[in-house]
Amino acid sequence: MSSPISSLRILPAEADITADQTAAPSEGGFAATLHSAMDEMSALGAQAETKVADALTGTGGDVHSALIAVEKADLSFQLMLQVRNKIVSAYQEISRMQF
Repeated sequence: MSSPISSLRILPAEADITADQTAAPSEGGFAATLHSAMDEMSALGAQAETKVADALTGTGGDVHSALIAVEKADLSFQLMLQVRNKIVSAYQEISRMQF
């Protein structure tokens, strides 16, 4: 079964993230999907840090790939921030309801 958030992916399918980080959770629903998305965002951030460090130290990394990795990490972070904002907004709406 594919991840329900897979339609929101900002990365191409051939992105160089390991398969266990992008695997959809088999059980757990919404919370597990959020955890896997946050893990993927964290992995992109770590990958961007590595590529920037390689470019700065001159160990074979080029500026172009470092910039692309940083932009991927930034877009992933922005997506997660918007998801968080929607969750907070939904929580506030529910808390205003009178039962």
